Amino acid sequence: MTRSARRPRRMVQVAGAGAAALLALSACSSSSGSPKTAASAAAPSPKPSGTVTVFAAASLKESFTTLGKRFEKEHPGTKVSFNFGGSDTLAASITGGAPADVFAAASPKTMAIVSDKKDTATAPVTFVRNQLEIATLPGNPDKVSSLKDLTKSGLKVVLCDRTVPCGAAAQKALAASGLKLTPVSYEQDVKSALNKVELKEADAAVVYRTDVQAAGDKVQGVEFPESAKAVNDYPIALLKDAPNAEAAKAFIALVTSAEGRKVLTEAGFLQP
Repeated sequence: MTRSARRPRRMVQVAGAGAAALLALSACSSSSGSPKTAASAAAPSPKPSGTVTVFAAASLKESFTTLGKRFEKEHPGTKVSFNFGGSDTLAASITGGAPADVFAAASPKTMAIVSDKKDTATAPVTFVRNQLEIATLPGNPDKVSSLKDLTKSGLKVVLCDRTVPCGAAAQKALAASGLKLTPVSYEQDVKSALNKVELKEADAAVVYRTDVQAAGDKVQGVEFPESAKAVNDYPIALLKDAPNAEAAKAFIALVTSAEGRKVLTEAGFLQP
């Protein structure tokens, strides 16, 4: 009786040990599988590919063209297509349904044309600022040294249209100095205004310092203190119906990166 009574007890003990071993083995198996699950959950996002369409203020032409080439080099298989122009015209095109991925405007006011229509997918971010400067003919033959000098009789001066950021900033600077100026023409974007001086169709134009720098020896730049009262912030945003959102996000990341800031600063832009 004593032996037979012990046997069942020993079998229960062995069975209990076996169950514990199975549980431990199951735990190890589960533990070793969890990293795979985490790895699959943290799968990298798709690499940018295809064409990204960027609508950008005319004053960004040189610096964005440089950044576009860098983007294409860093992301083989991509192409950056730019549409440069007056910010108000670009904004109207976007709200009118023109297909685009990114909008970089020369002022918060023109960006608001798009964001107020709920056509942006992300909140606009200011990435640079820009300041006005007077562009004169090479050598400054009319001896322009101030904003007031532009009011001289007989001097042919060109301004950007009041509806575009460059023109709005010029009007703000003129108001700050208490001056009134009647230009020979109002141009639809800053490059058109500068071009009038380059072609010697005007004696001077109020443009951005970045455009004067980009023009090289085709014009001469004249700084004026009132420009400090009319500095423009430049916002950038991903658009709501972006055909290529992934590439668009990557391009915006480049623009706002240290590398992007370096290119923009070298072009004469100010940091926000």
